[in-house]
Formats: sequence, C-alpha cells, structure tokens
Amino acid sequence: ADENNIDLTIVGPEAPLVGGVVDQFRAAGRAIAGPTAAAARLEGSKVFSKDFMSRAGIPTARYETVSTPEDARRAIASFGTPVVLKADGLAAGKGVVVAQDRAAAEAALPALLSITGRLVVEEFLRGEEVSFIVLSDGRRAVPLEPTQDHKCLLDGDRGPNTGGMGAYSDSNILTGSQSEMIMDTIIEPTLAAMAARSDRYTGFLYAGLMMTTQGPKVLEYNARLGDPETQPLMYRLHCDWAEVLLAAANGNLAGVRLDWKPEPSVCVVVAADGYPGAVRTGDVIRGIREAEESGAIVFHAGTRQSDRGIETAGGRVLGVTASGTDLRAAIANAYSATAKIDFEGMQYRRDIGAKGLDRREASW
Repeated sequence: ADENNIDLTIVGPEAPLVGGVVDQFRAAGRAIAGPTAAAARLEGSKVFSKDFMSRAGIPTARYETVSTPEDARRAIASFGTPVVLKADGLAAGKGVVVAQDRAAAEAALPALLSITGRLVVEEFLRGEEVSFIVLSDGRRAVPLEPTQDHKCLLDGDRGPNTGGMGAYSDSNILTGSQSEMIMDTIIEPTLAAMAARSDRYTGFLYAGLMMTTQGPKVLEYNARLGDPETQPLMYRLHCDWAEVLLAAANGNLAGVRLDWKPEPSVCVVVAADGYPGAVRTGDVIRGIREAEESGAIVFHAGTRQSDRGIETAGGRVLGVTASGTDLRAAIANAYSATAKIDFEGMQYRRDIGAKGLDRREASW
C-alpha cells in the first residue's frame, strides 16, 4: 500500500482482521475498510462473542462454554439433541457441528476441542436462517439487502456443515418491519455495546440470524462481508461501491444510500470431490466461458492456472451467480449456467433459493 500509494484497502478474509491489519494500516495513516482486532473478536472467538451478546442483552441461543470432554458431555446431556457445537477460534467456516444425536455430538468433540481448547455448546434454534449485513463507519450503519446462505453440503440442509454451498439475495427474504426489528434489537445494540468498550466497530458487521417464533436471534457474527453472500450482493449492487467503502473508512456514511437492482440473484457454489473433508485437486475445469456467455458471473475461489487450463485447487471451486426477473427465474438461470461447467468429482446443491419459493410470512 505504501509503495503504490493506495487510497483504500478492503479486507476480505477474517484472519487478517483478527490479526490486526486494520490497526496497522490506521497507525500508518492509510484508509482501510474493516474492524480493528479488538472488534473482530466478534468473529475470532465464539466464547467472546457469546459472552458479549449475553452482557449486551442481544437475543441469541442459550449456551455453555466448556474446555474438557467431560464438561462438554455434561453440557450436551443438559441441552439435549439436536445440539450445536462451536470451536472457539477461527476454523474457515468448518468449526461448527450441528449434531442430531448424542453419539454424533460426542464424536465431534476431539476435533473441535483441538482448535483452541475451548468449545461453546449451544441450544439448537428452529426457524429460517438469514444473513443480515451492515456497513458501519463507527457511528452509523447502512444495511445491505438480505441474503440467505446454505451451510449444509447436501440438499434439504442435510450432511456436514461447510463454508457455504450457495446463497441468494432477494428483497422479499425479510419484510420492512423485520428488518427494522433486526436493526433495533441486534445491530444498533451491538454497535453501541462495542463503542462502550472503546472498540468502535467499523467495516462490515455480519449477523447470521435464525428467524424464530420468538423473533430474530443471532447464531454468529462475522467481521466481513461473507462468502458466498458477497457474490449475489455484488451482482445486485447498482452504485459506486468503492466510494461507499471509502466513506465508511473515513467515518462518513452520513447520507449514504445504497442502490440495488430489484431482480433477485442466486449463487451456486461448485465444490470439489471430497469437500468439506480432504479434497482432490488438479482436475481440469471445462465450461466456464460458456457459463459466462449465458449471462452468469463465475467467481473463482479454489482454482489455479496450469498448462492444461484452469484446474481445481481447493474445496469450494467456483461461485456461479446469475439473476432473473423473479426468484424462480434467477434460480433457473444460475442452474442453467452451472450445468455448463464440468470437472471430475464436481458437486453442488440443487436447491439454492428453494426456501424463498416456499416461504410463508406467517411461519415466521
């Protein structure tokens, strides 16, 4: 940034945020969009996050923090099943296990406890998940359009948890009153409580929510825009994003409004064989150009260029993103483009956005 006199730096991944990259840039007098290391603990430590919510009165699931297998088994028995287990530190989106029975919960303990030695055991919340993301300048927050992630590997929310197998953005995911409730009961209290700690929050604040019959409750915070939510959001955004982010970095979001295309957008994540476990890499990917010629944007994640062409190089390989006149059309366009892509062992969910087609407001 110094060598090239960069005007604005935007941090995407969580690890540099937790590591303090924003603090270093600010000390050097360089504009950067993101939270400080102290504020990024909302994502970096599940224990800190849950304790923070408890103290601030922010609605979330009941929980207990444990550090031994014996205490974990006792907490699991207390909460019953299904039960949610969360490793304390960063785990690339794979540190959460939703165990359907006690045997599965206890089997997951060694790997989760090995990450930092602490674990959050949490009650299982029922409802529909929503990703609610805002951009903050430290004093005020501008909400983005709602999105819905799909964490489980398989259709129907079955299989192991992943970093995200797809997402869609649609203004109809939330009503106006629901969005206001989330701002009033979750976002504003979070920012106020962080400011009271002298950890004024800047950058993206991502609240992963469960819309329960008792109202929205926080499942987790992220200190970044989120993946794969970013892809459908950027597809819909219809304003100068760099100018907005610069205003946030400079503490001046007053009067800023975001313009959105009304059409919903859908991102289908195409994953490699073996994901979310040990994955096979080096498979040649075909059909990317044809997918983009159909009107989709193909975001690269786990890919690399070789003398054979573009190859797989990670678990989540591509994010195939498209829009349509309504959600049904957006889903059809995204899957039509995805069908043009092929590589050995390719896997993806076939039901991204389906909940939006079936949603009934009364059920929330």
